[in-house]
Amino acid sequence: MADFAALRRMMLDSQIKPNKVTDVRIHDALMAVPRENFVPAALKPVAYVDEDLSLGGGRYLVEPRVFARMLQESGVTAQDKVLDLGAGTGYTSAVLGHLAGSVNAIEPDAALAAQAKAAIADLGLGNVTVLDGALAAGHAAGAPYDVILIEASVSEVPAALFAQLAEGGRLIAVLRNGPMGVATLYTKSLGIIGSRPLFDAATPVMPGFERPAAFVF
Repeated sequence: MADFAALRRMMLDSQIKPNKVTDVRIHDALMAVPRENFVPAALKPVAYVDEDLSLGGGRYLVEPRVFARMLQESGVTAQDKVLDLGAGTGYTSAVLGHLAGSVNAIEPDAALAAQAKAAIADLGLGNVTVLDGALAAGHAAGAPYDVILIEASVSEVPAALFAQLAEGGRLIAVLRNGPMGVATLYTKSLGIIGSRPLFDAATPVMPGFERPAAFVF
């Protein structure tokens, strides 16, 4: 039987802290959420490896160091309303639940959403709500959001998501149109969206966010 608590501590010390993640609140949140409860049974022994883990259907649980760095750069506070796009089995949403005031977690895959709801309920996180919906459309009914996280690579960020950002809000995603992507932080100030590249990441592309094929004459 694996000592998951020890593996969780090893993940924090060997993957998260060396990757410029210094926020103690993030450290505590990662230690509080049992990542092994959010992966398929066959992957439980490798739940804490520094890799993207397949959830099936082209969906992945993002590698820990990339996710933690995205959290660090987004600056989530205890007062923030967060939109988590592509919640999958709910791991990222559960971690966010320890950091934010409230989390709307969007997951269109019914099987993944059911797993997410069950795992989040087991942790008693009443501030996390798992919702159905098209990922690229966000969730306008809950807007505006202080933070929007896209839990995979996308070819571009849909304008609908920028419209759901609050003034002073932050959106973070990995932009990828080739073999390597770039984690990018978007901010809204006076209604204007600015962007800043952060770090390279080979995160898989999220189904539903692919760039439309160009028309060829």
